[in-house]
Amino acid sequence: METQELTMTTQQIAARVAELCSQGKFEETQRELFSDDAVSIEPHDTPAFQKETKGLDAIIEKGHKWGSMVKSVNALEVSKPVSVANAFALTMRMDVDMNDGSHWDMTELCVYEVKDGKIVSEQFFI
Repeated sequence: METQELTMTTQQIAARVAELCSQGKFEETQRELFSDDAVSIEPHDTPAFQKETKGLDAIIEKGHKWGSMVKSVNALEVSKPVSVANAFALTMRMDVDMNDGSHWDMTELCVYEVKDGKIVSEQFFI
């Protein structure tokens, strides 16, 4: 008898992203829910990050780079996701102290596209 892999729905993926991200488990979120060829799109190019990052390994490395820049996380809030058939969005607020002495309190709109039970793209808006 053949076993069939169960595919998560967009709503289930959205709930899982919100759950993991609210705990600061960003890499776990990516490893569990992203496709190997996912794309991550930032609001704009910065000296630290390219506007577009392609591939799960590169996205995870981008996360490591961000983590190495953060001295402390003072607050992390993730909204309840809103979803449609193949996409969902949520807001994420991070209040962080950076290693360079700066302080960031930012809220982003995070939009995700889902295909075949995996996240294929994420895009952040500020």
